[in-house]
Amino acid sequence: MTEIKTETSSKNELKKLSEESLTRQPEEVFDIICKLGEGSYGSVYKALHKESGQVLAIKQVPVDTDLQEIIKEISIMQQCDSPYVVKYYGSYFKNTDLWIVMEYCGAGSVSDIMRLRKKTLSEDEIATILCDTLKGLEYLHRRRKIHRDIKAGNILLNTEGHAKLADFGVAGQLTDTMAKRNTVIGTPFWMAPEVIQEIGYDCVADIWSLGITALEMAEGKPPYGDIHPMRAIFMIPTKPPPSFREPDQWSSEFIDFVSQCLIKNPDERATAEFLLNHEFIGNAKHPTILSTMIAEAREIRESQAFRNAQQSNNAKTFGAGEGYDEETMKQRSDGTLVARRTGSAELAADLGTMVINEPDADLATMKRTCNEHCSIEI
Repeated sequence: MTEIKTETSSKNELKKLSEESLTRQPEEVFDIICKLGEGSYGSVYKALHKESGQVLAIKQVPVDTDLQEIIKEISIMQQCDSPYVVKYYGSYFKNTDLWIVMEYCGAGSVSDIMRLRKKTLSEDEIATILCDTLKGLEYLHRRRKIHRDIKAGNILLNTEGHAKLADFGVAGQLTDTMAKRNTVIGTPFWMAPEVIQEIGYDCVADIWSLGITALEMAEGKPPYGDIHPMRAIFMIPTKPPPSFREPDQWSSEFIDFVSQCLIKNPDERATAEFLLNHEFIGNAKHPTILSTMIAEAREIRESQAFRNAQQSNNAKTFGAGEGYDEETMKQRSDGTLVARRTGSAELAADLGTMVINEPDADLATMKRTCNEHCSIEI
């Protein structure tokens, strides 16, 4: 039986898939272990690289989806080499699917952990996660890359508690001849005002999204998360910057950090480099403080998987009866969070990334597409 290696480095640690392995059928190179969930444009699986014994993540994308967007995602990942950005190992075409092989982060996304534990995060936990996230953003921004979809669902943790940026399905590259972008793309509640207004934006649009993500981790959902996305799109540019619902529950350093992120004028907004020197981030503790949180989420995940397996076996034996349906409804209600301090918070709904049509178009119409074209070879 092949031994499954942990995420920690080893002599056999995979750096990149060899040219020879890329010419073989992916089933010869990997064993699929289980499905992890859905990412932008495709399903994500946990897999074992047979030769090295390393566990990886594979995103399987139907080629009838927006292939230009997938190629763009691969291109962005291919150009990144940072411990704070999910690594890319290679790609395969298999029948009607494209297999994108990536680094596996065993603890899952921050939003997954919040959902599983039904708890918001403490200030220390948030500072530790944001410290790594800012290092990832600084890396991207120095290379004129914008992530464009920063949120708790796109920050992954490995089992050691290190945070990594993931899901580059809408990431963009700024060139010397294009100092600002005009494409309205991202997840509505996390969008910067200048992105919504289509007045051109650059890397600090990610910093606004980071501030919203900080509020999301503290309160369980982003500001305006309980209203219709289209209404939020009108409110974000016109209302004052959001802040904490209960500011007395948080330190002055954390409140100031968020306010530096959520300055409406992008020219006055803090950069990733500046925020890495902020007192709130300077006080961040080592990622080991996240070990309890990660262990709790893992136990809940394993317990749910065991129950689901039992239900599946019962359904096969007896048919899907009322009890099976009842359990399904219970699982759907797991989105409610208990705030760590006082009161309660709800988990942000899984709201899709979207591109908004031009203002004179039907505002009810939202398309998951891109206004740009790219000619990048895999």
